[in-house]
Amino acid sequence: MSDWGDILSNVYSITSIILAAGEGKRMHSKVPKVLHKVCGKPMVEHVINCAREISGEEPIVVIGHGAEQVRKEISGVRYVMQENQLGTGHAVMQAEKYIIDGDILILYGDTPLLRSEVLMEMYGMHRDEGCSATILTSDMEDPTGYGRIVRTGDKLVEAIVEDKDADSDTKRIKEINSGIYFFNGKELKGALRNLKNDNTQGEYYLTDVIGIMRRKGLKIGAFKTNNTEDIMGINNRYQLSTANKIMQSRITKKLMLDGVTIIDPDSTYIEPSVIVEKDVTINPGCILEGDTVIQEDSVIGPYTRIKDGKIGRGVSIQNSVVLESSIGEGTSVGPYSYIRPGNKIGKHARIGDFVEMKNSNFGDNSKASHLTYVGDGDVGNNVNLGCGVVFVNYDGKNKYRTYIGDNSFVGCNVNLIAPVRVNENTYVAAGTTVTKDVPKDSLAIGRAKQDNKEGWVTERKNK
Repeated sequence: MSDWGDILSNVYSITSIILAAGEGKRMHSKVPKVLHKVCGKPMVEHVINCAREISGEEPIVVIGHGAEQVRKEISGVRYVMQENQLGTGHAVMQAEKYIIDGDILILYGDTPLLRSEVLMEMYGMHRDEGCSATILTSDMEDPTGYGRIVRTGDKLVEAIVEDKDADSDTKRIKEINSGIYFFNGKELKGALRNLKNDNTQGEYYLTDVIGIMRRKGLKIGAFKTNNTEDIMGINNRYQLSTANKIMQSRITKKLMLDGVTIIDPDSTYIEPSVIVEKDVTINPGCILEGDTVIQEDSVIGPYTRIKDGKIGRGVSIQNSVVLESSIGEGTSVGPYSYIRPGNKIGKHARIGDFVEMKNSNFGDNSKASHLTYVGDGDVGNNVNLGCGVVFVNYDGKNKYRTYIGDNSFVGCNVNLIAPVRVNENTYVAAGTTVTKDVPKDSLAIGRAKQDNKEGWVTERKNK
């Protein structure tokens, strides 16, 4: 939470209500609209996080369509159910028990680009001017379809006029209603009790609350944001892709301004939870996801995916996949390495081309330069694994571990049949299948003696 948010939530009581009950028919999906992801997180989660930054209380989320899916995906909030979707005003009514004398913030679960700093500025105006309600607005070049904000001579809000009800003069107004509000809780509760559904849809509209308050002579303000992206709602897959691009642009811009080199931001995907330190270089085609942390001076990519990875200082990774693993300082990975979950790779190690690793510890200064599988292994320091080494960790029923001690050398095309222990300072000859432990300072060799059959080819041809 920002410092400003701490101050606001300590001085004033802000309760956030997020409307997330709609089906989202235009998404053409079995997934509820608010669970579609923007930069790796459900869009409603972005809204929830935004609300948390300005309120010390957990948000109230109004759910309806796909309620169980939403509950399963999103935790740490208070839920209320809207059994029948009878309009935005009806949705807020379902949260009436949470509407107290403090201030109420109304948000929508399909506006993932909304920024907390905009809400903070809006709330500052709401409190300073003593408004009973404050509307977040913006100027649209083409406001068709939006409710227009009609202001009085002193710039307060006189009314919200829906597009279908607007006359020609009103339609020329470019300032539109975002549907995001701050309300005085006591006044909102009173207005909701007077809300009617005498319209062709038979629904209760939250915009009608503004009219009820205005007729009581209450002060209605409007805070205008100059960035229409902040209030962009997501109704279809095209808008979803647009929101992803906008959020990606925000993420990469901030990283670059903080000292990260991103060669081609348009071909780079970075989720907001990823931490990248200064002087990291990210090459084209990279995907960085989840709780990934990349320390200084590392070079990532091209065409590398890292999810929940902990990447040390000065690491180089190219054309590879790293999942739920840590890589120590100065280590190089790739090209075409596949680091599956559960690995801890040491410092100044080498994981080369077409090496696959899973659930293993790999020591400092050790090497697996190419075409090797390390599964359920514990590899010491200064170990060399030759081309084609396989940790045979599965017997068809159970998985076992392989241990290789410090300063050992494993030759090419060696099978290590787990459970097995190759102790320190050991050599394993190329082509060996290791089925029993190898003592310290030993040479292990287990292959058939070569037998040359001279003249065999000529005799076969003659036959």
